[in-house]
Amino acid sequence: MCGISGIALSSRSRRSIDVAELERMRDVITHRGPDDQGIFVEARTGQIGFGHRRLSIVDIKAGHQPMANEDGTLQVIYNGEIYNHAEFRSSLEERGHVYKTHCDTETILHLYEEYGEECVDHLRGMFAFAIWDSRKRELFIARDRLGVKPLYYTQTNDGSLYFASEIKALLEARALKAEVNYQALPDYLANHAPSGEETLFSGIKRLLPGHTLLWRDGAIQIKRYWDVSFRRDESGARSDSDYIVEWSELFRESVRLRLMSDVPLGMFLSGGIDSSAIAAVMSGMVADPIKTFSVAFAEREANELQYARLVAKTFKTDHREVVVSPKEFFAALPKLVWHEDEPLAHPSSVALYFVSRLASQHVKVVLTGEGSDELLAGYGRYRKTMLNMQWGARYHQLAPAGIRNAVLKRVTGLSSGSRLRPKLMRTFLTLSPDIESIYFDNFAVFPRAMQSDLLTPEVCDRIGTGAVDPYSVIRSVLRQTDATSLLDRLLYADTKTYLHELLMKQDQMSMAASIESRVPFLDHKLVEFSARLPERMKFRGRTTKYILRESMKGVLPEEILSRPKMGFPVPVGAWFRGAFREVIDEYVLSERAVSRGVFDPAFVRSLVRQHQEFGEDHAERLWALVNFEIWQRQFFDGENAGHVEDSQLELAHA
Repeated sequence: MCGISGIALSSRSRRSIDVAELERMRDVITHRGPDDQGIFVEARTGQIGFGHRRLSIVDIKAGHQPMANEDGTLQVIYNGEIYNHAEFRSSLEERGHVYKTHCDTETILHLYEEYGEECVDHLRGMFAFAIWDSRKRELFIARDRLGVKPLYYTQTNDGSLYFASEIKALLEARALKAEVNYQALPDYLANHAPSGEETLFSGIKRLLPGHTLLWRDGAIQIKRYWDVSFRRDESGARSDSDYIVEWSELFRESVRLRLMSDVPLGMFLSGGIDSSAIAAVMSGMVADPIKTFSVAFAEREANELQYARLVAKTFKTDHREVVVSPKEFFAALPKLVWHEDEPLAHPSSVALYFVSRLASQHVKVVLTGEGSDELLAGYGRYRKTMLNMQWGARYHQLAPAGIRNAVLKRVTGLSSGSRLRPKLMRTFLTLSPDIESIYFDNFAVFPRAMQSDLLTPEVCDRIGTGAVDPYSVIRSVLRQTDATSLLDRLLYADTKTYLHELLMKQDQMSMAASIESRVPFLDHKLVEFSARLPERMKFRGRTTKYILRESMKGVLPEEILSRPKMGFPVPVGAWFRGAFREVIDEYVLSERAVSRGVFDPAFVRSLVRQHQEFGEDHAERLWALVNFEIWQRQFFDGENAGHVEDSQLELAHA
């Protein structure tokens, strides 16, 4: 695990690499690699520069980067792990390649020498890397299939390219001015974060998962080299037990591969079925007790430690826990927004940082359970969407318009304090039976119509689309898939959008504590097999992740197998109503926040009042507004919290 950064100046730039600039880019992400550092500037032209920070995991002594091939014509910087790198060593050596180390970085170089851009097809793991080919005068950049490792870039008007593992490194290069990307704002407000290649910084993009970027003297070519297919093999019927056996073997192999390490490793244990399954498989593959780490809040509704303790006891792990107070939670926010580079999409990011900090005292690598829900239909919203679409189509077909209007009037006329009203408002009784209404709008933070009230006219003019459209990226994604069923289309959309943000949360919060996180559920061979499974193997009746539960029968305690999905509840809604109302006062209602002219003050005040005084739940919306303001203070007002040590964290409004 490392941090990478680089500059490729076009011939039109008429300048050479400023080493101090490159060092700033490299060192602002020291947390990603505190063990080692390196710089490469091409001597021939001075127009190519790489910076690298290393967290030493494999071949600790010899893995220094940037790394060159045998004759020095190639240079690579790399972030991630290639789990199958050892499989290639013998064959590559037989072809004349000379290894100087035992690390996976060198295998990437040799595979590139053999296969060029198609080297990515041979890699199994998580990665973001850049290779400078001095013979071709080309810079080749690649990102792993699912986007476990981040890669951001910006291109200046003269064609020069700046890239890095984190956005803050690009800002250190001063190649562009930090400005809000208003075109990405509706996407952020609806979907927790920008969904595609855009970021909230104008001019800064992310290289999408499963894509490569080729730069040659100012010209960029981006290609997609991988996508997940949902086409099923209909040549012969297979039994459920056949699917379960094969899936289980792939899952076990994925866990085994992710135990590759020359340093101590452990895992995050939530007590849900995903992390519990990893603990079960992992415990049978290592000699010593697994080191497991859990996090919770003191509030009962946000504390699931009893489940994690049950799993830890079952598999005799070396278990540790941390309980985060609301004061610690809010004190950490500015620092963690700085680490994230964009507003924190989910409150659980804060908890993830605290458990990462705990783990970093004992290990350098952790396994985590991300990806299972998007793989195997683990979210309750999938079932709700399918039922609403099915029943809604029949309802609109059979019920006359007069009856539908009467029902709609009756539901909307229920008192705002009614427990039934918010539930009915999210069903086919009030929504059109189409995917935008039933799925996109229904589960958005700020749905499309609400954004028209939230955003000021000036911001709407800046967006410049004539109408706010937060779902354009998701619509574009759905046009790319070969999935035909509604469920598979939803899984594809979430894999390309929602999962990406979860992975960035996982990467940046663990890297903030200088530890590496690995995700066994997102091995691409397991993902490909899972996508092609019949729907009955993903969920059956009310049972989610059916194939995972079946594969863990007799292995995990029944309490874990049968418990409903809880996500990771964080009681920010209650905190915003109680002792930490000051957080809303400062970051949402203050003159400083209002004066930015982004959000309509009257609408925001109404939202806060509904939440704090009338019991309506706007926790997600207020969280988005709080984080957007903190983000602006960090990156536009200069209140840089990145240098704040954990021991110095204080809550200004406690």
